[in-house]
Amino acid sequence: QVQLVESGGGLVQAGGSLRLSCAASRRINFMSWYRQAPEKQRELVATITSGGSTNYADSVKGRFTISRDNAKNTVYLQMNTLKPEDTAVYYCNANWGDGTRTFYAWGQGTLVTVSS
Repeated sequence: QVQLVESGGGLVQAGGSLRLSCAASRRINFMSWYRQAPEKQRELVATITSGGSTNYADSVKGRFTISRDNAKNTVYLQMNTLKPEDTAVYYCNANWGDGTRTFYAWGQGTLVTVSS
């Protein structure tokens, strides 16, 4: 099992920046950030492998950067030029397998509110 603890959410004005952190209890190769806005489905924001390969949702490309510190088992999401539509609860996700099964773990979520 893996425990994930997120931090860094808060209230920011449009155009501002925030950095989210996700500390994992052990190293996981494939880590992601998701978000869920009120009355909307959870959506994938960004992913990163332990080698540093990244992918982003089109809506955040050029504004958000996912990174990781493998020595600290921590993943970050730097969010710049924030927009009101970025308002959501942001969740950290870990994804790993044993060759037969796939496992998932979720953090508790951290609220990001962007005011206009």
